[in-house]
Amino acid sequence: METSRQTRMTVAWPWIGTAARLGLAAVWLIAGALKVGDLAASARAVNAYQVMSYDTAKVVGAVQPFLEIALGLLLLIGLSTRLTAVISALLLAVFVAGIASAWARGLRIDCGCFSSGGELGRGESTAYGVDIARDLAFLALSGLLVWRPRTRFSLDGVLLGEK
Repeated sequence: METSRQTRMTVAWPWIGTAARLGLAAVWLIAGALKVGDLAASARAVNAYQVMSYDTAKVVGAVQPFLEIALGLLLLIGLSTRLTAVISALLLAVFVAGIASAWARGLRIDCGCFSSGGELGRGESTAYGVDIARDLAFLALSGLLVWRPRTRFSLDGVLLGEK
């Protein structure tokens, strides 16, 4: 009976990993695409966290959408999945820390994860708990891919000669 369960899990894990890889790819591609058209807004969103100088925030805000798109594309094609998942996890950990820091310091900002971010208008409320929970779920997907990077329909599998 245990062998049957192990066999099912051996068959299921690559499919579970594929869903995680493609889901995380979609997250990065959407987040990057929503920012890449307005790099100034991306810089303002980074600057709203008040953790670095404005000049540094401009650079980070300009680079971030391209990094997110690159991560999304690498995950989409399944190339260097474990390394891409590690970088994703690190970036998500930074995002969670940044949102938690903004929350703890009483800042009233939109995280800028899937929007132009920045200061919230009068009457708008923060969603820090939801933002952190969402990013922790994405972090879990990254962790799964670090642990089990072999997935279906991946360039890694082609390059390694997997079926």
